[in-house]
Amino acid sequence: MALTAKLELRQGQQLVMTPQLQQAIKLLQLSNLELEQYVDGELERNPLLEREEGASGDANGESPGSDGDQVNGASLDDDWLDLDKPRSDPDGTFDTDLDNVYPDASAADVSQDMFGSGWAGLKGRGPGSMSDDDANIEAFVSSSISLKDHLSQQLPLALTEPAHRIIGQYLIDLVDDAGYLNADLDELSEKLGAPESMVEEVLEALQKFDPPGVFARSLGECLELQLKELNRYDPQIAALLDNLGLVATHDFAKLKRVVGVDMDELTDMITEIKGLNPKPGLMFGSVQVQPVVPDVLVRSAADGSWLVELNSDTLPRVLVNRSYYARVAKAASTGDDKEYLSDCLQTANWLVKSLDQRARTILKVAQEIVRQQDGFFTYGVQYLRPLNLKTVAEAISMHESTVSRVTSNKYMATSRGIFELKYFFTSSISAADDGEAHSSEAVRFRIKQLIDGETSNLILSDDKIVDLLRSDGIDIARRTVAKYREAMRIPSSVQRRREKRLSGVTARAT
Repeated sequence: MALTAKLELRQGQQLVMTPQLQQAIKLLQLSNLELEQYVDGELERNPLLEREEGASGDANGESPGSDGDQVNGASLDDDWLDLDKPRSDPDGTFDTDLDNVYPDASAADVSQDMFGSGWAGLKGRGPGSMSDDDANIEAFVSSSISLKDHLSQQLPLALTEPAHRIIGQYLIDLVDDAGYLNADLDELSEKLGAPESMVEEVLEALQKFDPPGVFARSLGECLELQLKELNRYDPQIAALLDNLGLVATHDFAKLKRVVGVDMDELTDMITEIKGLNPKPGLMFGSVQVQPVVPDVLVRSAADGSWLVELNSDTLPRVLVNRSYYARVAKAASTGDDKEYLSDCLQTANWLVKSLDQRARTILKVAQEIVRQQDGFFTYGVQYLRPLNLKTVAEAISMHESTVSRVTSNKYMATSRGIFELKYFFTSSISAADDGEAHSSEAVRFRIKQLIDGETSNLILSDDKIVDLLRSDGIDIARRTVAKYREAMRIPSSVQRRREKRLSGVTARAT
């Protein structure tokens, strides 16, 4: 068979992901915080983009040097774009870290500075000699010292040998936020080039630091260190700490045999252990938690309906400065300069349009969610309806993937709290009487209600919960009840019965 060359004409279709389309898809799935960071980066890179400031604009929302372009591609009379509301920038924080306060001071000097004069880090100076430039007292008082700083301050008081201090500081750097040391001593001694006995000696000294329980390598050791500090550590409590798994499962019969005490004494020991701090390091410093800022606001109207609007504080307000483009374009002499300006203008226009399209899409999806879940907003969680992405996508004539991106990392503020948009999409549980299906989230809420209503004499098993739910018209399997219960971190009926019994014994003992 001979190979021959021939020319064929074929017609086909394919989807080409242009950079602009990729950008629009990317913007759609970003959270409001990520979007703000992305827009800030574009403002730095593109000289034709500028942020619209409500305080500096005129009645039409135009800023000096602009020609009144649309903001985010939307007309300025859109009532859901509150462009006149000024943006407030977060306040800065003072740097009041106390690192390197005593780089060259001896242990005696540190002790004198910290406990003698009362002005740590200001050796030889009293409060009367301080000037405004020396320290910010308000920042000093309001600052929170970290756990590692707190431990480092105790290090020169406990260890005098230079080698011991080096090992101690290395171990301090390995301590996690909860105060635990997650490291193997064999590997540490090899890495530091020090005898393992020396590392153990240093660790033993560090385990006496404040707060009690730090540098523990397990929960049992953390509780042991705290009990030793309280002079409450004895063979019986040691046996109890060795069998914390039995405490978690409330197997008191086996615990009494292992520890060798009666029920009353065992209850006292468990109560004492529960009064200890399993994570002593968390009392120092503070974790900066980013508050959730809702993208959508829902409030009731006078006629009983629901008003859905975008949170204007989460909408980046940018515009294209065409006046600046006109001035710079006249001065552009080379082809590269003209091409660069043309690319900047195209990118800026597309970004503004993409931001507007993102805002409109979020609003459209949120309005449909509120319409579908009207019962939740009116009566509560138990009235959540089964809802999936396809239902919302078909109702607003969008693709499921678009709805999925919109509901990712977006939040809605309602009279019942702030919820992620994905919260309203729940699977369905069949009705026992062939009626309307129930939302899985509503079923979870009902299960929690039943368990919260238990008494010490009536603990509901999973099978009993199934019967109660079926009497309410919910057809559900026992394994589904167990799965929902475990997802809500609710223990089994056996463990709940033991907890009720233990709480009753504790109440009688007190």
